[in-house]
Amino acid sequence: MRVLIVEDDKKLSAFLQKGLREEQFAVDVCRNGTDAIYFIEVNDYDVIILDIMLPGKDGISICRELREKSITTPVIMLTAKDTVEDKINGLSQGADDYLTKPFSFAELLARIKALLRRSQDYKEKSLKVSDLELNPWKRTVSREGQLISLTGKEYALLEYLMRNRGHTVSKSMIIEHVWDMNYEGLSNVVNVYINHLRNKIDKGFKEKLIHTIRGYGYKIDENKKN
Repeated sequence: MRVLIVEDDKKLSAFLQKGLREEQFAVDVCRNGTDAIYFIEVNDYDVIILDIMLPGKDGISICRELREKSITTPVIMLTAKDTVEDKINGLSQGADDYLTKPFSFAELLARIKALLRRSQDYKEKSLKVSDLELNPWKRTVSREGQLISLTGKEYALLEYLMRNRGHTVSKSMIIEHVWDMNYEGLSNVVNVYINHLRNKIDKGFKEKLIHTIRGYGYKIDENKKN
């Protein structure tokens, strides 16, 4: 899952970015309101963490503009202001949640997960493809009822494939959603992790679920046809 942090405090944004990456989120960061609008319009985010006090354009204006453009990505608003009026103002402009500074990372993470559970795309308790099951809240994966141990990135990649079940996703889409837009590592990282998943998910099973779509990318499905 991919998160955008819009926060001009470099120390706080770096702390949040580190924590969320350790939880296997792909994380982008920008530090002013103008860049935030651009990032959100050109990228697909699952959650936006948005500070109110920003250079260029404040968080309230950004949130209002997103909703006017029918961009419905869940927004958690961050602010040092804690009056009831401030909270009402933020929520009335389209924010989904409101967190007052200072806050604990554990609380932010819990609120992100709660928003994802409430959003339309995350209502299912478990994701299933044939006899493969992924439970995003327990963070478990099993096939034919047998638990499968995955690394953090393997889990994130599998979850992304399963949320796009039956649809082909390109390598660039995978990089952006499972790593992030600033990834500068190995060019074949997607191939490497797909092979890791195949060894754990498909090896030893008659039905293969992870399929290569030559010239484009990968998909997970019972049926390997396009």
